[in-house]
Amino acid sequence: MGVMLDGKAIAARIKQDIRQELAKTGDRPALAILSFQNPASEAFRRAQEREAKSLLIGVTGQRLPTQASQETVERCIEEWNRDGRVHGIFVHQPLPPQVDPQRVSASIDPRKDVEGIHPQNSARRFFAKARIGSCTALAVMELIESTGVELEGKEAVVIGHSEIVGRPVSMLLLDKLATTTICHVGTDKAGRLEDHVRRAEILVVAVGRPQCIKGAWIKPGAIVIDVGINVVDGHVVGDVEFEEASRRAAFISPVPGGVGPVTVMMVMKNTVEAFKLQMPSGPSVGQFGRTV
Repeated sequence: MGVMLDGKAIAARIKQDIRQELAKTGDRPALAILSFQNPASEAFRRAQEREAKSLLIGVTGQRLPTQASQETVERCIEEWNRDGRVHGIFVHQPLPPQVDPQRVSASIDPRKDVEGIHPQNSARRFFAKARIGSCTALAVMELIESTGVELEGKEAVVIGHSEIVGRPVSMLLLDKLATTTICHVGTDKAGRLEDHVRRAEILVVAVGRPQCIKGAWIKPGAIVIDVGINVVDGHVVGDVEFEEASRRAAFISPVPGGVGPVTVMMVMKNTVEAFKLQMPSGPSVGQFGRTV
């Protein structure tokens, strides 16, 4: 049985670091959250609100109906862009089909983009110089690095190539000199997904399809990070068949309790970074000043 990666414990450590960083500042940052009526993201939103309040980070938000137009979404974001009392903006995904995610990403002030999805922040990530990193990707790396396994030269496979998880995770793995492969729907249609999974020493799965990665495919001794959040019969499950996978993996993140708590805390950490970027004196190099 593999070691369960305790996201709650890692999140608690990061939270303490954030408390220490906030103690250095007189003011408090504020986060604005935009979400839609989606049960899969509702628990994530509640966790964001709870942790923000516990850290005395201001939190506001807007829940929109799933039929909301592109213009309504962008108008909401633009109001927060102009509001000096808002320092961070987070937009929950998936977006409704009539809303273009790339337009939404580009509409956020890059200094307030706590998810690291604005084209400017994405471009800086390509050169390993992002000021605000992708919160989910950073959470994935925290879990991987908590294993203590040397990543250089390892075979890493990322399932899913989204702009908020798959692509930024692959960049961060490349920065660690892992040999990184990205798989997607084309890989699956070609019938090659299982082959890639079977050779992965580090496997990151973020596709949003419940238990689509079979436990029997997992390479013995692998590190498995399941980013999936799926609601099945009222229960939250991941993208990986957990029971069988946990018998083969050396380390595995559970769902819930793995990536989720760390991602929430990375949103808080990025909100502090965004706040620092917007200070009149400009960003200061503090505990969170490292490039990602």
